Amino acid sequence: MSSTKEYKLFINGEWVKSTSGETIAIVNPSTEEIVANVQNGTAEEALDALKAADKAQKEWKKLPARSRADMLYKLADEIDANTEHLAQLLTKEQGKLLKVARFEVAVTASFIRYACEGARRIEGDIIPSDNPNEQIWIQKVPRGVVVAITAWNFPLALAGRKLGPALVAGNTIVIKPTSETPLATLELGNLANKVGIPAGVINIITGPGRAMGNALVESPITKMITMTGSTPVGQQIAKNAANNLTHVQLELGGKAPFIVFEDADIDAAVDAALHSRFDNCGQVCTCNERMYLHEDIYDVFMKKFITKTKALKVGNPMLEDTDMGPKVNAVELKHMEHLIAVSLKEGATIATGGKKPEGAEFEKGYWFEPTVLTNVTQDMTIVHEESFGPILPVLKFKTFDEVIGYVNDCEYGLAAMVFTNDMNTIMKCNDELEYGEIYVNRGHGEQHQGFHNGYKLSGSGGEDGKYGFEQYMEKKTFYIKHKA
Repeated sequence: MSSTKEYKLFINGEWVKSTSGETIAIVNPSTEEIVANVQNGTAEEALDALKAADKAQKEWKKLPARSRADMLYKLADEIDANTEHLAQLLTKEQGKLLKVARFEVAVTASFIRYACEGARRIEGDIIPSDNPNEQIWIQKVPRGVVVAITAWNFPLALAGRKLGPALVAGNTIVIKPTSETPLATLELGNLANKVGIPAGVINIITGPGRAMGNALVESPITKMITMTGSTPVGQQIAKNAANNLTHVQLELGGKAPFIVFEDADIDAAVDAALHSRFDNCGQVCTCNERMYLHEDIYDVFMKKFITKTKALKVGNPMLEDTDMGPKVNAVELKHMEHLIAVSLKEGATIATGGKKPEGAEFEKGYWFEPTVLTNVTQDMTIVHEESFGPILPVLKFKTFDEVIGYVNDCEYGLAAMVFTNDMNTIMKCNDELEYGEIYVNRGHGEQHQGFHNGYKLSGSGGEDGKYGFEQYMEKKTFYIKHKA
């Protein structure tokens, strides 16, 4: 009899098995061992979760926002109290460094606490009417049932990012984590029950996107979809939600440029470029995906950057001195190998990396070396196709107009990074960069009070801060006529 843990579906406050009788194996990217099995849920169970959320929302929305927040503060405390357990799960299912997984758990709790702080800031408007003895009231009200579809790179943090504002605003939620990394997210069900969040307010289900995912997206019960993932999947979700005109919020792909001008602090830029490319094995939507260096500083920058890249330690993500773990699965690893083959064919040169590391510890798992490509030109595939892994193409530029043309020559528009000490250059970047998030003189990494949104094919809607919170609410307008 197998000792591998099996997770059930969390619906209406209870753990239930799928009627399919099938499970999905969750594989450790470092060892290829099975960590646990989760339910291969069906469209019918997706509907069960939606119905449970819909029923619970009728009472949940009646609670004062402060009361809803008080329960979620307790959930955040429980997440913190279970940091090591959740972090271990994240590392085993996703391959990220354990120290990064601990940080993700902390960020998850922080996302929820930040949302709770908005409970007393749900504000409407009173507007003068053109008619006598009349006022116009605009209230912000919850949408209803929110479906949250999360990505595999930061599964727990993304669940917290969506769960917090959705519930504080008075919605209920059905979370569908990806089949690659659902375990830490499923653990939230136990914590929700422990702190007394009412049944049906949080539901967490696992299963294939084409069956369960489509059922969630296409149902008229669903009043909002918030999704983080790839652009093709986001486009399909938007199409499937169109019949019901369901509100859709999408955070999709990215191809972030990292621009270093000639007056930049080189050492600071090198360090930022390093962590902004190789953090989480390059599996971050705002990562440094293509680097543009001014020709005057190219040589000195690259000498320092290549030296530090070669010094990165790839290996067991559970060890504190490891700098980079594996890719999440075999498909992603093959994508890295494909991009390298195409890049070499198109004329690029491997400055370092470019393959699976050698050694017995890398015989199992989905490993790839930190890789830097030189002799890259703007028309190459690697400059335009999202790698979402530890491959960095480097290009030279001469003028401001040249580099702006290069970086805007992209179907994505999520994030960009700029290093310069010239205020005029910063202001020109502000005017001309076609990106929703721009980091100046630092690497990637958004904050809760900001607004995380993408242009072009990087998404729509946006998350975080007061503008992200508003996505989870509708506006209701009252025209109040009264006697003089």
